Amino acid sequence: MDLQANYAQFQERQTEVIALAVQDTARAQRMVELVGASFPILADPGHQAADAYGVYNLLGDGIATPAVFIIDRAGQIVWSYIAKDANDRPAAQAILQHLP
Repeated sequence: MDLQANYAQFQERQTEVIALAVQDTARAQRMVELVGASFPILADPGHQAADAYGVYNLLGDGIATPAVFIIDRAGQIVWSYIAKDANDRPAAQAILQHLP
């Protein structure tokens, strides 16, 4: 996983990576184990967070569309990327370029 491979660079920039899974806690934990994530993967089985960010079922597939949001300390979204399909994900290096 690109984010995991580059996680140290995010930490060096005092940035946290948080992934969101529209699944229950047990499945989110399995995802952590599957990808070897050392960053949190949060469970969102009711889709409240995914709905709030406008990425749930955006592609009509009943899951959260891959998306990246950079949120500053004031809680404002300063950059975002919302995928055009399930495999459309920006590389970690591209995300790092948008960090303050």
